[in-house]
Amino acid sequence: MFLLLLGFVILVVSFAIQATPNLHPASRIGKLVGIGFIILGVITSCFVQIDAGQVGVKKLFGKVQPEVLNSGLNFVNPLVVIERLDVRTLNYTMSGVNDEGHKSGDDAIKVLTADGLEVTIDLTVLYRVTPSEAPRLIRETGADYENKIVRPISRTRIRDNAVYYEAISLYSTKRDEFQSRIFKGIEADFKARGLMLENLLVRNITLPAAVKSTIEQKIQAEQESQKMQFILAKERQEADRKRVEAQGIADYQKIISESLTDKQLQYEQIKATMELAKSQNAKIIMMGSKGAPVILDTKQ
Repeated sequence: MFLLLLGFVILVVSFAIQATPNLHPASRIGKLVGIGFIILGVITSCFVQIDAGQVGVKKLFGKVQPEVLNSGLNFVNPLVVIERLDVRTLNYTMSGVNDEGHKSGDDAIKVLTADGLEVTIDLTVLYRVTPSEAPRLIRETGADYENKIVRPISRTRIRDNAVYYEAISLYSTKRDEFQSRIFKGIEADFKARGLMLENLLVRNITLPAAVKSTIEQKIQAEQESQKMQFILAKERQEADRKRVEAQGIADYQKIISESLTDKQLQYEQIKATMELAKSQNAKIIMMGSKGAPVILDTKQ
């Protein structure tokens, strides 16, 4: 376009000075140069290069054309203006940490839960422009779709869905369900506007300090309860072990007492006396009719 304008300027100047006799040769040269610049400008304006990961949208006198220019070299009308859009995966982060998100300062999303508590959520939206919908996106929204679509829709959907969950559930057991629910809502809104939602990352959920302290106390109490249950289980196992051991001793004694008769005891006494009699030590064994034998040592 610059070469076209430059050629027209040179051509106009050349026609303006041709009436002057001394500048007539310069006027002729200027006309040739001007025509050359115009031709060169037309040729270069007819070819547009679209980089990888981008698409081009044509606008002719302010009207958006429905055709999409893909990456590579494209032949176009030299009068059209090309609006380039990135169709690769983009991310938009809303965070409470300074300079971490797209907005400076605290940009986290503050929502009210079902129990009336205020919860702060950090969120990252991964999305991309649908190539075939690029002309409609430019026509209906413009190139600033990040601030007109991505940011407001994401924040609104999160606030609309957070009211169905209690703060503690949102922080723990219902987190995945909450993320899936807002994903579906944002995905539908994005699709209707020419964008495709790829992923939704709930990066952090911050509870009020009082609720967080209550959760920590509850976790500590549960841990202490589990510890006590372990100790009690161990003591029960030890008591069972002692009970089994005592029962075994009792059974053993019962079996022994039932098997030892008077004749058995007399037999055992005779065996022991015979062993003593075989001993090399000098002794006198006095056998009685009842009771155990009396053994007298003669070495005195």
